[in-house]
Amino acid sequence: MNTPFLSSILDKVRAANPLVHNMTNEVVTNFTANGLLAVGASPVMAYAIEEAADMAAFAGALVLNMGTLNAGLVEAMIVAGRSANLHGVPVVFDPVGAGATAYRTETARKILKEVRVSVLRGNAAEVAHVIGKDWAIKGVDAGSQVGGNVKNLAITAAEQLQIVVVITGKEDVITDGKRGFVIANGHPILTKVTGTGCLLTSVIGAFAAVEPDLLSAGASALTFYGVAAQMAAEHKGGEGPGSFQIEFLNQLASVSASDVERLGSVRHWTVNG
Repeated sequence: MNTPFLSSILDKVRAANPLVHNMTNEVVTNFTANGLLAVGASPVMAYAIEEAADMAAFAGALVLNMGTLNAGLVEAMIVAGRSANLHGVPVVFDPVGAGATAYRTETARKILKEVRVSVLRGNAAEVAHVIGKDWAIKGVDAGSQVGGNVKNLAITAAEQLQIVVVITGKEDVITDGKRGFVIANGHPILTKVTGTGCLLTSVIGAFAAVEPDLLSAGASALTFYGVAAQMAAEHKGGEGPGSFQIEFLNQLASVSASDVERLGSVRHWTVNG
């Protein structure tokens, strides 16, 4: 696996225009829809339990994001997730704020128990609390952890849950428990715009919709997303997060596979290598 292979998945997304069913949070719905459109996917936001199963059944991917929780949404997510499982649709799960409250942690674990999730995407604290490990968290943001090894945490989570795990941060780590990637693209200004992590989860869904190798799909999405952020920051980052947000959408639409190959910072590793 190499950067040219990863970058080619971007072209597959734009050619296929996959339908991504997002059950995401109220804060990020508009930004997520616009971001997916910019990438080349087709977003749909369908939350009602009455249609959740039907929508998930013919989507290219289902994205579950528990940023703004309520009992009805959780029930609808599980219904949609089971339908996705039945129809072979990949499920990408973002356990937003797991560890911040007992309810969030319990909900994340319930969804993982009830739905066969394909890819788990969170920060280090969220992933740690999902698997019963301690890690500092403030609201929905990961705190610093002295001695915390993100790569080892990702491997442990992937092995325990038997899924692909993505932990995002200063560097992004993705693994299936046996092999993985570290992606060093991105820009700190991403943390100043609400919803960039949630949008990333949905972008991973778009890539998973067209690439059955979910580890490669996730690594490709992470690299592309980080490159787009770097290019947006280069153009508008100095003007503040508002200007950056708009330019970021522009770059999500214009970054090419060759840009990803040229600027991607990807390290591939194996657990025993």
